[in-house]
Amino acid sequence: MRHARATLPTPTSTNSFWHSEPNGFLIGHRTTEDLPAEADIVIVGSGITGTSAARYLAEDERANGKRIVLLEAREACWGATGRNGGHCQPLLWDRGADVANFELKNVHTVRSYIEKHNVPCEWRTVSGCRQFWTKEVMAEAEKEIAQLRIIAPEIASQLKIITDKEELKQHRVSPDCIGATLTPGAGSLWPYKLVTFILEKLVREGRLNLQTTTPVTEISSKDNAHTLHTPRGTITAPTVILATNGYTSAILPHFADLIVPVRGEMSALFPPEKSSILPDSYGMVAALGQPANADDYLIQRPYSGVPNPAGHLMFGGGRGAGTLPMIGVSDDTVIDPDSAAYLRGALLKVMQLDGETAGVKELKAAAEWTGIMGYSRDDHPWVGKVPEREGLWLSGGYTGHGMPNGTLCGKAVVDMVLGEAAGDGIAEVQARMVEKGDIPKSYLITPERLAKARLWPTVEQQDNGGVHMNGLV
Repeated sequence: MRHARATLPTPTSTNSFWHSEPNGFLIGHRTTEDLPAEADIVIVGSGITGTSAARYLAEDERANGKRIVLLEAREACWGATGRNGGHCQPLLWDRGADVANFELKNVHTVRSYIEKHNVPCEWRTVSGCRQFWTKEVMAEAEKEIAQLRIIAPEIASQLKIITDKEELKQHRVSPDCIGATLTPGAGSLWPYKLVTFILEKLVREGRLNLQTTTPVTEISSKDNAHTLHTPRGTITAPTVILATNGYTSAILPHFADLIVPVRGEMSALFPPEKSSILPDSYGMVAALGQPANADDYLIQRPYSGVPNPAGHLMFGGGRGAGTLPMIGVSDDTVIDPDSAAYLRGALLKVMQLDGETAGVKELKAAAEWTGIMGYSRDDHPWVGKVPEREGLWLSGGYTGHGMPNGTLCGKAVVDMVLGEAAGDGIAEVQARMVEKGDIPKSYLITPERLAKARLWPTVEQQDNGGVHMNGLV
């Protein structure tokens, strides 16, 4: 079966709320006026993964003296990381104990960096409250958690199942909900502000050459060197790291069936007058007739947010209510009006919002936008060396779950690149990393995994068949 490639990021896009306070230093930024002709390492993509890769290269003495260039098709952090739901919530039973531990470690790493550098990105440490709206999805969750208690009791001990209506009320969940799970150690944040803080720091310290509005249209390879073609000219490097997620197949066509672009819907909603802040971050499974394989998701900005203290409800999802195509779509210039309408109305039904809600049928939107996720065919990210393309590396395919993965996936690629450059075999490097919990084995790119994944139903077939997918979180 032939699969359509993603298209490059569109020059314009719907207006994400997260971009309402842009980083003035980085808008239109090009560290050098001209695109360098050569570099030692080129990173493509300035979201959480590409920025983390640049950061870990700067922090690793093995990379001292290397010329590192980061290319971004749009403005810095203008793709999925700048358009997501603001969650950093680990999922503890969906993909195995090693993945759960990795996501917990990732969230801790993000929080530690923010605290160490006092990053002004509205980080809140919260619990993750995942709601289940039918008896079937609740029973399936309880079954998976029971299995987790057997195979990974230390992880399962962090999970709490809530079915008592009074306890649901404490978490501001509607009593119509069947039940929920509660996990500590999640976070909510303004993702764009975190990423641009890191990028600005790296550029000002002279550790990174950032070239925005420089889309890569093609990569040609010869003699273990890769030439990246852009409208501004070419740049050649022996090592290239693709942090392109949903757009990967636009420049790596043979991944078109493995990492598929999917458009997601987001909104920033004004809370009811005189309402108090919600205690948790939330996911809603099968709420209000939505498909069980497409969650809705919610965080709330703090009322103390500066300079914008409105306490917006950052709510995304609504895939089941939408009428426009989403699977295989890499165009985020469009809003699905039916998904947007669902998002404006749903919180009044699935949450116990206090304040002045009498007679209110839908919440007013401060912003509505879309973003492009990268869905993985086998439901795990793809991290490592691209087979038969020496020096070409990839990290992407997070299936809407990039924030609890992207930071340490970026670090993992850096550790593989520098470990191999130091003379270690890539298999040896990866084996050590898996043993230490630095990357789940299921994330590694191998020829065997590519072949096995292609035996799975396509992403579209899985979605139509009800296989669980995440959202733009």
